[in-house]
Amino acid sequence: MLLLVLPFAAASVVLQTHWWAVQLAPVAIWTIGLSFLLATVALWLRSATLAGAGAGAVITASLMFSTTTFPYLPWQTAFIPVLAVAVLTGIATRAGRTQKERLGIAERVEGRSAAQVAANLGVAALVADDLAQSWLSGTHWFSAATLAPTPLFAAGLAALAEAAADTASSELGQVLSSRPRMITTLRHAEPGTDGAISLSGTLAGIAAAGIVAAAGALALHGGWLMLAVSWAGGVFGLLFDSLLGATLERRGWLNNDAVNFLSTAGAAVFTLAIMFILPYFAQT
Repeated sequence: MLLLVLPFAAASVVLQTHWWAVQLAPVAIWTIGLSFLLATVALWLRSATLAGAGAGAVITASLMFSTTTFPYLPWQTAFIPVLAVAVLTGIATRAGRTQKERLGIAERVEGRSAAQVAANLGVAALVADDLAQSWLSGTHWFSAATLAPTPLFAAGLAALAEAAADTASSELGQVLSSRPRMITTLRHAEPGTDGAISLSGTLAGIAAAGIVAAAGALALHGGWLMLAVSWAGGVFGLLFDSLLGATLERRGWLNNDAVNFLSTAGAAVFTLAIMFILPYFAQT
C-alpha cells in the first residue's frame, strides 16, 4: 500500500507546490504549513510514528491541493475532513485503553505506521488527484446535472468517511460491547476478532462516517447530495471491511492494511456507482 500511494502522492505534492508557489504563493504556504502542523500534532500525541506522520503530511497536502477552489480559503479544502478523521480516530483509539490493553487488543503506543496511514488515507488521495478526476470526467459516465451539485471528490470523501468509521467501529465496539458477532454467521466472537461486529460499534462507525461526510460537504460546499452519497459510501465500506475481515483476512490471504485499503476503495467505488445511477432515478 505504501509503495502504491506515497510515490504518487509525493510527486503530485512536489509538482503542485512548485506550480502554486509561482502562481499563487499563499496556496502553497497554507497547504504545506497546515499539513506539517497536523503531522506535528499527530507525532506529539503519539497518534503516528515519525514515518506515519510524514506519510500523513504528504497525503493531506495532496488532498488539499486537489480540492483548491477560488476564492481560496484553506478551510474550504479537504483539510477539514482529514482533520475530522484525525480527531475521531484519535478519540476512538484512546477510549477505554486500559480495557483494551487488558484484552491485548490495544493499538501500538507509538501510533500508526506509514503503511497504516497510506492504507487508510491513500485511496482518497488517489481518487481526488487531478489526473483521476480528469479521467473520470472524461469517461462521460456522469451527467452534468450530477456533477454540478456533487463534485467527484465525493468518492474521496467516502474513502475518508470509511477510514474514520472503521476505526470508530472497531475501537469503540471493543469498549461498548463484550460479545460481538461474526458478520458472516452471526455467531458470538471474542472482541477484536476479524470480521466481528456489534450494534454499538456499528452505530459508532455510522456516526463517524456521517461526521466526516458532513465536514467535507460543508467545507467544499457540496450540499446535501454530497453528504448523502459520501456517507452511504462510507457505511458500505465499513460493512465491506468486516466482510473482508471475516473471510480473506481470517484465512491469511490479506493483512489488515490490505483490508483497510480495499475497504476505502470499496467506499469510493460504491459512491461513484450511486452518482452514476442517480440520473436514471431522476428520470423515473
